[in-house]
Amino acid sequence: MSDKTGIRIPSRLPLLLTHEGVLLPGCTMRISVDTYRNMQLVKSRLLRGTSLKSTIIGVIPNTRDPEHDTDELPALHRVGTAGIAVQVVGSNWPKPHYTLLITGLCRFRTLQLLKERPFAVGEVEQLDQLEQHASQALLEGELGELGEQFYKHAVQLVDMLDMSVPVVAKLRRLLDSLPKETLPDMLASMIRTSNSEKLQILDAVGLEERFKKLIPLLTRQIEGLKLLQKTRKPRQDEDKTVVAIRPIRKIGHFPGGQFSLDTAEEAEEEDEDSDDIALLEKKIRSASMPEPALKVCVKEIKRLKKMPQSMPEYALTRNYLELMVELPWNKSTTDCLDIHAARVLLDSDHYAMEKLKKRVLEYLAVRQLKNNLKGPILCFVGPPGVGKTSVGRSIAKTLGREFHRIALGGVCDQSDIRGHRRTYVGSMPGRIINGLKVVGVANPVFLLDEVDKLGKSLQGDPAAALLEVLDPEQNHGFTDHYLNVAFDLSQVLFIATANTTATIPPALLDRMEVLQVPGYTQEEKIEIAHRHLIPKQLEQHGLTPQQIHIPQEATSDIISRYTREAGVRALERKFGAICRAVAVKVAEGNKVTKTDPPPGPEAAGRREKVLESLNSPADLSLPPEMPIVMDRHALKDILGPPIFEMQVSERLSQPGVAIGLAWTPMGGEIMFVEASRMEGEGQLTLTGQLGDVMKESAHLAISWLRSNAKTYHLTNASGSFDLLDNTDIHLHFPAGAVTKDGPSAGVTIVTCLASLFSGRLVRSDLAMTGEITLRGLVLPVGGIKDKALAAHRAGLKRIIIPKRNEKDLEEIPATVRADLDFVMAGCLDEVLNAAFDGGFPATSRHDLLNSKL
Repeated sequence: MSDKTGIRIPSRLPLLLTHEGVLLPGCTMRISVDTYRNMQLVKSRLLRGTSLKSTIIGVIPNTRDPEHDTDELPALHRVGTAGIAVQVVGSNWPKPHYTLLITGLCRFRTLQLLKERPFAVGEVEQLDQLEQHASQALLEGELGELGEQFYKHAVQLVDMLDMSVPVVAKLRRLLDSLPKETLPDMLASMIRTSNSEKLQILDAVGLEERFKKLIPLLTRQIEGLKLLQKTRKPRQDEDKTVVAIRPIRKIGHFPGGQFSLDTAEEAEEEDEDSDDIALLEKKIRSASMPEPALKVCVKEIKRLKKMPQSMPEYALTRNYLELMVELPWNKSTTDCLDIHAARVLLDSDHYAMEKLKKRVLEYLAVRQLKNNLKGPILCFVGPPGVGKTSVGRSIAKTLGREFHRIALGGVCDQSDIRGHRRTYVGSMPGRIINGLKVVGVANPVFLLDEVDKLGKSLQGDPAAALLEVLDPEQNHGFTDHYLNVAFDLSQVLFIATANTTATIPPALLDRMEVLQVPGYTQEEKIEIAHRHLIPKQLEQHGLTPQQIHIPQEATSDIISRYTREAGVRALERKFGAICRAVAVKVAEGNKVTKTDPPPGPEAAGRREKVLESLNSPADLSLPPEMPIVMDRHALKDILGPPIFEMQVSERLSQPGVAIGLAWTPMGGEIMFVEASRMEGEGQLTLTGQLGDVMKESAHLAISWLRSNAKTYHLTNASGSFDLLDNTDIHLHFPAGAVTKDGPSAGVTIVTCLASLFSGRLVRSDLAMTGEITLRGLVLPVGGIKDKALAAHRAGLKRIIIPKRNEKDLEEIPATVRADLDFVMAGCLDEVLNAAFDGGFPATSRHDLLNSKL
């Protein structure tokens, strides 16, 4: 490969066809290979070759390789570049291809195409000398003048750059050390030139022609830099501007590194990026962060300045700093402390809910007296559909604060609350910090929805993570794993909602101020329907009060016969169904009034009526029969037959049936208890999916009745006072698919069994609740208000409750208390006397002591 004239390339070269760019001698370029012939060249020549000679290939520019092997080769460009393949990288995505890193050696001319398959091979003639330059060659005559002129332009271009950048200083030294005949190709690859201009440089075999073609390109680049320097604002600490410098890999013995000088547009992008970092640093200084957070941010911004943008950690660090800047460290809204205006706003948004309104007004009053009051941690507990979430939104509106809702239902990862550590891929802050970023203030109202439905998994317990958030003594220094610095949450007003407190961990429940939100009475539902629900549904369905009228009697029928719930969600859906049915009638009426009447003698009168209606000032959308009034018949046509019927009197038509009251997360409900007896071996059978507590209450009831059978003249079928002698008893609680548990069914079971053995009917308008003991005492139970509302909804008139629950009657609305007769019972003797018409006499009664428990 060598002789006296220097290093020679092989006379037969495999040819790589490309149309993506132009490879010049002394320069390095990446070429993507995905066509058949080029792929075969890589597999057969480069990957299987074992000598240096096998890595030398010919690159033919401006020539597209056909996609298929059967296609003929196009005409080849007359001049190519011999290059050495330095690196081969293969990939199968999105399709099989190779990426070659090739360094140009010298020019060649293709004399003859020797073969086309499996890849092109040609006989070539070397056009450039390829040798190690020991000293600077001297150029004479016109060529020497062109060389000097070219050298001056090159030096002028480099001197316009910032010499403090190492790569620019190295480029300046290369201009002095490299032979002038190698400089045109190197500079042509650095300045911004088109492929056609690079082809002209490649085709310029003579050095003189090469100088002549490149000098105008250098002049154009210099003028562009001058114009850029004039238009840009001069910096105080810089006299010169670096447009863009990208070092490209140095290959083998070829002197110098390869660089790229881009145009003014790319220069602006580069400077904008550095300006963004400076702007970010300025924002950090002005964010009013606490001292620990500021120290962390200053440390991270210093690391960011030294970090190349290509590193994955660059984006992570920048995202972290942008989050720190966006957090409201010292931004807050001013509370609206007008108590009268707050009371008016709460009353207009919500009907009833006096406890919640009172608590909000108390907070406003204390805030007037003390400015630095910590935000309370409230927990609204009540059945679904009673307005817990909407009350939280109204509280934010009343205080003039930002509102943010965080749904916690089903959350089973503590990282959702505390965030992920930044060492993880895809890490992000928790929902608390992210919510603060969204609202942009440090004192919003946070609604933690469905806090009773938090899960637990291998990723931790989110309820435990909430302990720090919801503790007024700790949340002033809440530390998110992503931030890793303390953030003050003491000014945030947290409101949690739950359907029950049974599933909330005791430690978390202890940190919250629990406010019970009971279900609505029928009168309250009617008011809510006509104040809020009906206008809302009319607006959503495009209707007006002139098109539909729902009287209070119809609303009462919908509440009692089509919905039986503590909240108003099902009621709102029924109104939506009514509005949709009316919308169909309105649309059909519009079609009838707006279509042309059929021809005929009777059509003239109708046409006149239509014209009169069109000319009248009335609303065109009103059909003649409007407004549609909802009565019981219209409700049956739209909503179908009633879902709930008053079956209390029918169910109590035989002995052995009583009505109890139960509490559920959905509100209070009435519960029937049925008993029957048959000949047997004295067994007690319980059905209806009962829990352990309710089973024990049934055993307590039968034991008390057996011990007092003689007192109340209770006998079995054979007349024996031993109620289980040759007798089996079956107790059943209907709705067998629903799990039931709790102690409050004790008095109901006793009354049901007393009715069974005495043969007397329990009063049909009576319900009861209370826990019992073996001594016959009636102990207090919870949920009295919800149970009373359930009895009122069912149309019952009398309720037996434990005497020690008398204090709970104050929570029941006055209208419900007026309709119900409450009987306070301290022992089972009082319960039985109140449950049966005419009382339940006993032969002898023992004075029972009241329990002091």
